[in-house]
Formats: sequence, C-alpha cells, structure tokens
Amino acid sequence: MPYSVLTTSGMRTRPRRRLRRLVIDFSSVLILAGLLLLLDAGVTLLWQEPVTAAIGLVARSDVNKRYLSYQTAPLSVIDRDALAGLRSRRERIAYLARREQRQLRTGDAVGRIELPRIGAGYTIVEGTDEQSLEKGPGHYPATALPGMGLTVAVAGHRTTYLAPFKQINELVAGDRILITMPYGRFTYRVQYQKIVVPTALWVTRDVGYDRLVLSACNPLYSAAQRIIVFARLQSVQPLGPA
Repeated sequence: MPYSVLTTSGMRTRPRRRLRRLVIDFSSVLILAGLLLLLDAGVTLLWQEPVTAAIGLVARSDVNKRYLSYQTAPLSVIDRDALAGLRSRRERIAYLARREQRQLRTGDAVGRIELPRIGAGYTIVEGTDEQSLEKGPGHYPATALPGMGLTVAVAGHRTTYLAPFKQINELVAGDRILITMPYGRFTYRVQYQKIVVPTALWVTRDVGYDRLVLSACNPLYSAAQRIIVFARLQSVQPLGPA
C-alpha cells in the first residue's frame, strides 16, 4: 500500500511540473519577444527600421550600375557623330540625358544624389515601385533626367530601407543638392518645402525651368502625407562626352 501511494503521487506531480515548465518557457518567449519589439522600436526611432535596413543593404549590392559610366555603357558611333555636330554644352548634355533615359530599365542605377546639409549621399535608381525603393532613392520614370530643362523627381523612404530621406525636412532655402550623372554634375538650390496629400500629382509637373523635386512620406512612421522639397538648378559641370 505505501508503495502504490507514492507511485500515484509521483505520477500526479510530473504533469504539474511539465505544465509549470511549459508556462515558464512560454512566458520567457513572450518576454523576449516584447524586449525585441521594444528594441526594434527604439532603434527605429533613433536611427531607422533595422530589419528593412539589412534588406536594403542586400538590395543595393544587386543594383545594375552599368549606366553610371561610359566605360561600361560606351557611346555608339552614331552617338559620337551626333555629339560632334552639337556646338553648345547645353545641347550635348540634353542629348546624353535623352540617351540615358531611353536605355534605363527599372531598378538600374541612374546617378548619385548628395545632400550636404544632412550629410547624406546615395545612388539613385530608376523607378519608384516598392522593389526599386528598397535599393535607394528612386527616380520617377515619367519625369526628366537632369539636363533636359524639365522637372526631375526623386522619391525616398524616411524610416525603412536605410531611410535615405529621413531628414529632408531639415533642408532649408538655399541648401545645395548635388546630382552627379555620367554626363554632368548638377547643383540645385532648395527653394521651399510643402506638405501635400499623396495624390498631389501636380508637384512633378514641368514649370519651364530645370527643377528638382524630392518626395517622401510624412510625418515619420506614416504615409498619410508627402513632404516635398523643391529646388532649382543653379549650375552644371559637364562630364565625359559633354
């Protein structure tokens, strides 16, 4: 009898211990998950969203940069002959810009943008679809390239995928924005900022002069609005065949 009582008691105790262990393990997992979420939120607030930042780094390494140099995308004989017949710098730059625009495909590297005020510099890719913007600031395909005398529009994330435009709200009138293309280095000066609704397509319209438009979601961590930075071309330094 004593032996059977001990055995029965032991059998009852084991399930309780297992249940207690499961509860403790599950609680530990929940606590760890909560801490990771808090850490993610803290890093996002102070810097940017870390998971998409890692994805962005991988995506950038896969960008086709062929069209950033005439060594990797050489001019054809027809292009060289056409350029030889153009006398002004403006005409040569416009010709090369149109050539570049015809060749580019979604996701290709277009040029490089630098924002000295906020210490940022990134490769611009062609396209503003989700996959392209994972690689960096994206050029709106429906707008011109620098040197065509029209509006150039570039969009970028503010909290995800390395957050290239996180601080564009800090740009003020007179700040420089530099865009380097294989055919020229373009210096723009900020005119003003404006907060608009996401459907405000008028911001990318041509206005009769070389204009740069930067676009990003606003406020931070929301896509309810868009913050737009308008800038006007100040100077051009020809490069390469230009």
